[in-house]
Amino acid sequence: MSLDKDTVFFKDKSFSDLLEDVYDNVTTKRSQIDTLIKELQPFMRSIGDAAVIVPLIKEYMEVAVKNDEHIVKVVAVLQRLISTGMRGTEDGDILTEAEKEQLLNELDDAAEHLQVRLDNVEKATTAIG
Repeated sequence: MSLDKDTVFFKDKSFSDLLEDVYDNVTTKRSQIDTLIKELQPFMRSIGDAAVIVPLIKEYMEVAVKNDEHIVKVVAVLQRLISTGMRGTEDGDILTEAEKEQLLNELDDAAEHLQVRLDNVEKATTAIG
């Protein structure tokens, strides 16, 4: 099987499409964050309001960065797959056991981190409302 930047890896997405998606996500998130800040500014009338709203913005930005980091890691794995031409390691795997374990640990950490952040955002929005 020949792999290159136009090989479809899942659904209708090629490596080139994924790189374009990463770029589009970054651009869209930047615009969304700017819009969010502009929309929330009128609600910040006091230090207390800012103390509640600014952490929400920070949480949103951190989640967006984490999501982008995971997409970049997937793209890196695909890039490695393309560059090795599907040769893989000696036992035929693309990733070593250590790399697989690291990815699984990062996914677990990210899932826990995201759940805590979602819980915090929910509590904060309840306090505002």
